[in-house]
Amino acid sequence: MLSTMRLRRLRDVLTGYVERGDVPGVVALVSRRGQAHVEAIGTTAYGGGRPMSADTVFRVSSMSKPVTAAAVMMLVEECRLRLDDPVDALLPELADRRVLRSLGAALHDTVPAFRPITVRDLLTFTWGFGQVLAPPDAYPVLKAAVDLGIGMGEPRPREMPDQDEWLKRLGSLPLMAQPGERWLYNTGSDVLGVLVARASGLSFSDFLQERMFTALEMRDTGFSVPVGSIDRLAHGYWGDPPEPLDTQEEWLTAPPFFSGGGGLVSTMDDFFAFGRMLLRAGEQRLLSRPALELMMADHLTSGQKVLPHWVPDEFEASGWGFGGKVTTRRHTIADTPGRYGWDGGLGTSWRVDPAEEMITILMTQRAWLSPSPPPILRDFWTLAYQAIDD
Repeated sequence: MLSTMRLRRLRDVLTGYVERGDVPGVVALVSRRGQAHVEAIGTTAYGGGRPMSADTVFRVSSMSKPVTAAAVMMLVEECRLRLDDPVDALLPELADRRVLRSLGAALHDTVPAFRPITVRDLLTFTWGFGQVLAPPDAYPVLKAAVDLGIGMGEPRPREMPDQDEWLKRLGSLPLMAQPGERWLYNTGSDVLGVLVARASGLSFSDFLQERMFTALEMRDTGFSVPVGSIDRLAHGYWGDPPEPLDTQEEWLTAPPFFSGGGGLVSTMDDFFAFGRMLLRAGEQRLLSRPALELMMADHLTSGQKVLPHWVPDEFEASGWGFGGKVTTRRHTIADTPGRYGWDGGLGTSWRVDPAEEMITILMTQRAWLSPSPPPILRDFWTLAYQAIDD
């Protein structure tokens, strides 16, 4: 189970982050084998705001990715999508791809793609296009992608075009790598959102609401915040000293683009429900056990884990499943093999651990400016697992 004494340590350390002003507030959950412990510390804004609570709404950014992957798997189980089928029929904008000879090549210096892009390629981020840790003008393809406004930086779906125009712009660019060759972050999840919409005949937002959020009673998860709930939306910050990410009012209206890679808002309560579904601990079985096991397995080869364009040790003790990171060996005390989940760069993190029957969630709303997890997150993982008492 979980040690009450050791959980006090978790509260003390997280309280220190709030008292020092590193974050205005934090909500944390550690759940194991039916025992759940919640901490809500501080407020939703620097200098004021509401007290943090389990129903505080956060911009969960890249924590959207596992939700998007689960939606795709629902359609796979209904045979409306097949993992190894080309996506050309539903996404003709991505048919007949050209591929850059090298990442730094001119946009016209390309070769034909060896094969079409598949659903599996998109789920594993090996389809050939994504974010690169480099200045936006470092390579011609990066500059062109930034100029086209297809979301190569921090998640700002309100500044992106609608899904059809977005995919048209993306399809005008060559791939950065051959399909299946290397892992490239983020963009695959945004493509999957378009794929779900076209395969289901619903907008991506409506599909998630009708097929997933209603079933799991994820009442506060979506791409915008109802006017009656806007006072529960935590204020977002980035930089040092912290500056506002955006305005609260921006979230009252739906964006033109429903970003599967980073567009959702949610709460600790809602992501706890999503985690219980993945661990088959809740009442709703949206996916079968084999589908969940496949989703949370490592699908990358050793070659795909070589990341000269990303954090070099990103996959030192892990791999990538469908929409989330998968732990492959014990590297820290929190690294249980099979642990699955992902972080939101605007200050959130979520993991499910089938072996320990454990769910861990940390919600803040101060973005970190590095792809590596900040100290508060690394400390939280340590504190959650040091509380195991058996």
